[in-house]
Amino acid sequence: MNNADVLIVGGGIVGLGTALALAPRASVAVVEAEARVAEHQTGHNSGVIHSGLYYKPGSAKARNCAAGRELMYRFCEENGIPHERCGKLVVATSEAELPALEEITRRGTANGLVGLERLSPEQMREIEPHVRGVAGLRVRETGIVNYRAVSEVYAGRIAEAGGTVNTTARFLSCAREANGIVAETTQGTFRAKLLVNCAGLHSDRVARLCGVDPGVKIVPFRGEYYELKPSAEHLCRHLIYPVPDPRLPFLGVHFTRMIGGGVECGPNAVLAFKREGYRFRDASLRDLFEYATYGGFWRMIRKFWLTGAYEMYRSLSRRAFWHALRELIPDVGFHDIVPAGAGVRAQAVGPDGKLVDDFFIRQAERMIHVLNAPSPAATASLAIGQSIAEMALKELS
Repeated sequence: MNNADVLIVGGGIVGLGTALALAPRASVAVVEAEARVAEHQTGHNSGVIHSGLYYKPGSAKARNCAAGRELMYRFCEENGIPHERCGKLVVATSEAELPALEEITRRGTANGLVGLERLSPEQMREIEPHVRGVAGLRVRETGIVNYRAVSEVYAGRIAEAGGTVNTTARFLSCAREANGIVAETTQGTFRAKLLVNCAGLHSDRVARLCGVDPGVKIVPFRGEYYELKPSAEHLCRHLIYPVPDPRLPFLGVHFTRMIGGGVECGPNAVLAFKREGYRFRDASLRDLFEYATYGGFWRMIRKFWLTGAYEMYRSLSRRAFWHALRELIPDVGFHDIVPAGAGVRAQAVGPDGKLVDDFFIRQAERMIHVLNAPSPAATASLAIGQSIAEMALKELS
C-alpha cells in the first residue's frame, strides 16, 4: 500500500507542475502509465513558450499563460534549462485578415503584453527577410524550450521534496473510503486523501472510473509536422505564425525554430483514429466506437466538416502542406521540407459539439479533474499547478 495526501494521475507537465506546487506542503504521489514522464502531449509539442496573445481577456488561459510564462522563464534560468526569448511574428497574408490581426492585438494588450509592434511589409522583412504579407505583429515575449527537459527537472524537484513519481503505473480504478480514496494501478494500490486527475488524453475516462461525469468527451486531434532541411533553415530566423481562424482553438500551420536546432513547420489538425494516434494508420476500435456513439462528435463534424476535410487533404498531400507554408514564406521549395514527428492534442468536446476553448476543471468529493488543458498548458504549467494546489489544499484543510 502506497500512502500520500494527494494522488496525481498523469505524469505530463500539468500533473508534474501540480505535484511540484504541492510537494513542499503535502505528501504527493504521481502515477504515470508510460515508462517515462512527458511521453504524450508534453513530449510531442513544438516547444513554444507562449506569450498569451490570443486568449480571451479574463479567461483561465489568459490568466495562467501570463503568469506561467514568466514563471517558466524564471524556472529555466534557475535550473539551467536551455531556452530563448526569441519573439515571434504573426503575419496577415491578405487584407481580409486585418480585422482578426487587430483583434488579437487588442487581446494581447488586454492580457498585459508589452512592446507589441504593428509592422508594415517592409518592416516585417527587416526581421524575417523571406516573409510575405500585408501586415504583421511582432510579439517579443514568445520563446522556445524543450518541455520534456522541463518535465524531467520537475520530476527531480518533486523527488527532492519527498514526493514520488511512479512510472508504468496505469490507473485502473478508484473507490472512496471514509478518509479519502483508494486507487488501483498496475504498480499496486495507492491510498490518498485527495485525487487529482491530470490524465490528458484519458482524463474523461479517468473521471468516469472515479464515478464522475466529466460532461465532455476527449477527441484527439493529430498535429503533423514537417521540418526544413538544413540548407533551408535560413528562411526562418524566429517564429512565424499566420493569423488564426477565430472559430477554432488551433493556431494554424506555422514555422518554429527549435531550441535544439532546426525549424519545424506545422502542425495541421486532423482527427486521430486513436487517442495515441501519432500515425495515420493508428486506429482503435474502442476509440472509434466512442466517437460514433457521442452526439457531440457528430454535431462537431456538422459544424466543421469542410475545415476537417481540408485538414485531412493536407495531411495526405505533402504538396498541399507545402502550399500552406508558402503563404507565409513563398521562397520555401517543395524539396526544402521533410516529414518530421507528430503530436496528439486532447481536445474536449461538449455535448453541443463545441470545442472547449478554455481550461476546464471539475471538482467532486475528494477529487479534482482537469478535463481540458491544451496549449498553452505547457507554458502555464507552473501557474496551473499552483492554482490546482490551492484547490487541493483547501480540500485537505
